[in-house]
Amino acid sequence: MSSNNTQNTNEDVLDLTLRPKTWEFYVGQDKTKNNVKIIIEAAKKRKESIEHLLFYGNPGLGKTTLAYLVAQEIGADIKITSGPAMERAGDLAAILTNLKEGSVLFCDEIHRLSRVVEEYLYPAMEDFKLNLILGKGPMARVMELNLPKFTLIGATTKLASISGPLRSRFGAIFGLNFYSNEDIEQVLVRSCKILNVKAQQNALKIIASHSRFTPRVANHLLKRVRDFAQVKNENLITKEIVDDAFLNLEIDRLGLTQNDRRFLEALVVKFNGGPVGVQTLAAATAEEVGTILEVYEPYLMRIGLITRTPQGRMATKMAFDYLGVSSVGLPKILF
Repeated sequence: MSSNNTQNTNEDVLDLTLRPKTWEFYVGQDKTKNNVKIIIEAAKKRKESIEHLLFYGNPGLGKTTLAYLVAQEIGADIKITSGPAMERAGDLAAILTNLKEGSVLFCDEIHRLSRVVEEYLYPAMEDFKLNLILGKGPMARVMELNLPKFTLIGATTKLASISGPLRSRFGAIFGLNFYSNEDIEQVLVRSCKILNVKAQQNALKIIASHSRFTPRVANHLLKRVRDFAQVKNENLITKEIVDDAFLNLEIDRLGLTQNDRRFLEALVVKFNGGPVGVQTLAAATAEEVGTILEVYEPYLMRIGLITRTPQGRMATKMAFDYLGVSSVGLPKILF
């Protein structure tokens, strides 16, 4: 196994370790948590499986963690899959027929399900039946399989990409919001305990303020800062270590990376602040449209550097000030 693969595996294990195992340690998303708890308690009293649930929101906000917590709360097995992994009806059948009564099936990126698989999923969600077509032409016949009662939990970053018929089959749909810096600090305090890392409170505040309001990003930054502290043989993460780490990682005071700034420069400098279409921006920055829509835009819009208009993306005055650019000209200083 290559060193890169080993590092990625270790990162995945750490991410799983940092994932909250109980509601008590799941910080933020209070309204969603309370509503999900009510759904679970009501289903327990009726002695029924809980309704199918759909969580949507930006990456790293806790959709997968919520699915694990739901399964744990009802004492059920959880099976994990994703939209791209189920290309054919046979893929779906293999998963559904191996579920147990009351199991939770978690489907990440559910908006990427193929239409064919989606059609087979409808009766499975409503009536817990799977209708498979065997053979072709005049010899084709339908085989109906009874499925154990299960709960499907879907997660998506693109709610609008899920078809209306599929959305309507979920009993409850919840949107996850960006976190406050205070909530992120609570996440970091817990992560420090798990990672056996000591950190000053002001150091954690800085990490939280650079975390793009996302727990996953905050935990990744904490692990990188921990690396810098260990290399310097420091047993305590201080403000100075955090500042040095962010300088080396090219993360500026707003939490923007070099790629974020390159995207913002293209909008401000090449297109004089816009408006400009996302396809044009993708071509100018050599980025995929999906990367712009899912990685760059949400945070840049959140902190008020860009805005969407019917004509395209536009940079705000704050973006010009941030880059040190007048309406015409080149950047004076980035950070």
